[in-house]
Amino acid sequence: MRHYLPALGALLSGALGVLAFSPFDYWPLALVSLFGLYAVTQNLGPVTAAKRGFIWAMGLYLPGLWWIHNSMTIFGGIPLPVAFVLVALLAAYLSLYTAAAVWLAQRLVPSPRWRALLVLPALLVLADWLRGWVLTGFPWLWFGYSQLEGPLAGLAPIMGVQGISWLLSFSAAALWLLLRHRPTWWPGLTALLLWGLAFGAGFVQWVTPTQSSRFALVQGNIEQSLKWIPGQLELSLERYIGLTLPERNAEVVIWPESALPASEQRLAPWLAQVDQLMRERGQSLITGTVSRPDTDEVYNAVITLGRNAIPYQPEHSNRYYKQQLVPVGEFVPFGSLLRPLAPFFNLPMSSFSRGAAGQPDLNAGDRHLSVAICYEVAFPGLVRNNMKPDTDYLLTLSNDTWFGQSIGPWQHQQIARMRALELGRPLIRATNNGVTLVTDEKGRITDSLPQFEAGVLRTEVTGMSGLTPYARFGSTPLVVWLLVSATLATTLSRRQYRWRQQKQAAKENLRVKARS
Repeated sequence: MRHYLPALGALLSGALGVLAFSPFDYWPLALVSLFGLYAVTQNLGPVTAAKRGFIWAMGLYLPGLWWIHNSMTIFGGIPLPVAFVLVALLAAYLSLYTAAAVWLAQRLVPSPRWRALLVLPALLVLADWLRGWVLTGFPWLWFGYSQLEGPLAGLAPIMGVQGISWLLSFSAAALWLLLRHRPTWWPGLTALLLWGLAFGAGFVQWVTPTQSSRFALVQGNIEQSLKWIPGQLELSLERYIGLTLPERNAEVVIWPESALPASEQRLAPWLAQVDQLMRERGQSLITGTVSRPDTDEVYNAVITLGRNAIPYQPEHSNRYYKQQLVPVGEFVPFGSLLRPLAPFFNLPMSSFSRGAAGQPDLNAGDRHLSVAICYEVAFPGLVRNNMKPDTDYLLTLSNDTWFGQSIGPWQHQQIARMRALELGRPLIRATNNGVTLVTDEKGRITDSLPQFEAGVLRTEVTGMSGLTPYARFGSTPLVVWLLVSATLATTLSRRQYRWRQQKQAAKENLRVKARS
C-alpha cells in the first residue's frame, strides 16, 4: 500500500487544484496544489518524477474537464462509459505536457534549488502555452485564472494570465524549499515581496473612462436539443424579438452566439426588417448568426443591425467571422475518417470556415466593440490582437448550452473576465442560457443574469481608452524573463555542480595521499 501513497498524493493534490477555479473560487488552493506537484516530484530521478507529474496533471484535468462529457452523451449519442474514456484520453494528452516539463527540468538541472525556483516554473508556463497552441490548442485550467479574486490579480495587466501562473509556481517552489529538512529562507521572502508588488499593482489605473452606454443583453434560454429542429426557427425569432421590443431605453441590444438558428442569407429579408425597426427606434442590435456567403463557406458570425453607418445587406462589412474554431464542435480534424465512427462527429454546424485575422471592431452607434466568439476568448493572444487602440468594450457572445448544469460555463466566464483585466476594457458577455454578465475594466462583475432563465440584462457600461502594459507589449516581457531566469538557473546550477564535483575529487585525492 505504501508503494501507491505517493501516486495517490499526486492525484489528490492535482484534483485539489480544480477547487481553485470557478464556481468554487478557493484561490489559495492553486498554491497548495502546485506545492503538491513539487513535493511529489523534486526528490526523484527524471523518469519517476515525470510519471508523478503526469499523475498530478491527470488529477487536475480529468475532474476539471469532466463537464465536456455533456456534449458527448446528451448531444453526441455516446454512452457514458465511452465518454469517460474520451475525456480521460484528452486529460492524458494534456497531462503529457506537464510530465515533459518535469522530466526536462530534472534532466537539465542537477541543483534542486535552482531547478525548483526558476527552471520548472518557466517550463510549466511553456507547457501551458504549448497546450494552447499545438493541434489548434486547448488553453484551459491555467492556474492564473484562479486568481481573479486574489491578491495576484494586479499582475494580469502587466504580464497576462501566464505571468500569474509563473508567480504561483515560483511561490510553490519557495514554500517547498522552506519546508525541507534544510530550509532555504530567501526564496520565500522574495515570493512575499512579489506578492506585495502584485497586490499593489492592482490599485494602478492603467486606462481612463470614456463614454457610458446603455446595453440590453438578451438571454433566450432556448434548449440546445430544440434549437435546430424544423419549426423551431420561428419560435426562436419570436422569443428574441419579444424580449427585445420592450427595451426602448437601451442604446445597444445584444443577442448571443447563433441566436438565429438559420443562415443569414436565408433570413436576409427578415433581418432587413429588423434593421429598419431598430433604426426607427434609434438603437443598434448585435447578434450571433451563421453566414453562408458561398456554397463552400460557412462562418460563425456576429453582425450588426440598426443605428449604424452601414444599412443592412447580406455580407455587409460591419461584422465579425470567428477565427479560432472548436475541434469537433465546429470543424472535425480528419473528418473523412472520424465522421462515420459516431454521431458525436456529426454535430449540427460542425463544418465552419475560419475567419481572417485583423478584422475591424464592430461599430454599434459609434461605439467600438472588439469581438471574441465563445471559445475564442480563451486565447489571450487572439483577443489582444483583435483589440484596437480605439476599442471601447470587449464583447464575447457564447452558447454554453452544450454543457448543461456543469462547472464548464463557470470556468468559461472566469477566462473571459481575465481578458478584461489584462486589456483594461469592460467585458460584455451575452449567452443563450448563462452566464450572461458585464464586468468593469478590472474583470469585476457589475451585473449578471441567473442561469437557465429567459431574461434581459439591462446595464450601463463605461468604455475605456488607453493601453495596459500587457495590451501594449503582450507576453514579450514574460518570455524575456523566463528565458533569462531559466538560462541563469541552468548555468548557475551546472557551475555549482562542477564545483561540488571538483571539491569531492580534491577530498578524495587528499584521502589517497593520506593513505599513501
